[in-house]
Amino acid sequence: MDILICAPHWGSSDLAPQAFIDRVKAAGFDGVEMSLPLDDAQRADWLTRIADAGLALIAQQWETVMHPKFELHRAALDTYLNNACAAKPLFVNSHTGRDIYSPAQNRELIALARRISQAHGVPIFHEIHRSRFSAHPMLLLPYLQEMPELELTADLSHWCCVCETLLEDQPENLEATFPHVRHIHARVGHAQGPQVSDFRAPEWATALEQHLSWWQRIVDLRRAAGAARITLTPEFGPVPYTPTLPYSQAPVSNAWELNVAMLDLLRERLV
Repeated sequence: MDILICAPHWGSSDLAPQAFIDRVKAAGFDGVEMSLPLDDAQRADWLTRIADAGLALIAQQWETVMHPKFELHRAALDTYLNNACAAKPLFVNSHTGRDIYSPAQNRELIALARRISQAHGVPIFHEIHRSRFSAHPMLLLPYLQEMPELELTADLSHWCCVCETLLEDQPENLEATFPHVRHIHARVGHAQGPQVSDFRAPEWATALEQHLSWWQRIVDLRRAAGAARITLTPEFGPVPYTPTLPYSQAPVSNAWELNVAMLDLLRERLV
């Protein structure tokens, strides 16, 4: 089974497209994960540069977070998922729904995503994320029971933050979730936040090993299922995900440096 590790565009949007592509290639990533512009010319330019660099593309949809009203959220989801799928990426990672919506509303959004996925022939995975329909294990599990075909992106750092633990008290919920995971966001969270200051520091060793064990378990499940590949994106984010010093607001670590270091660690540790 191929293990593909992609670079997040999040945190690098200040770079020109080719500068970002060159940075990704130099670091040794297999692809990029990014939200694609709605503008046709800009989207085509990105797709050409990515293809010319020989990189895989994971498309992202996060923009619906800007539309808390359900009707606007649904319309935005339709627009951005169709835009992402039209690029024919490996798949689309979607921030779908909200924890403030009713189960019926979230089911409507999931059904919309399924129709768009089938129309384009592009898989859509729903990201485990705070404030989405998957914000907490006990919110997500009823959807998985009702719709066992749901496919997920596992960003378990969010559940650590929401549950205020390293999830050691709910192994059965993780085991019910992991078979649905198709993509991993390899960021290390902790009981009080979605991102440690620097996963290489000894004070975060327990959190790091917990996350690595989850990721390996997901890889093992995909291999046992006969999957051709599993994808991961190290996703340490910029300020305010990166903690800052008081008053100066200087970041305490460099998110891109952490993503490259996680790439190297995943190459070393995942089997």
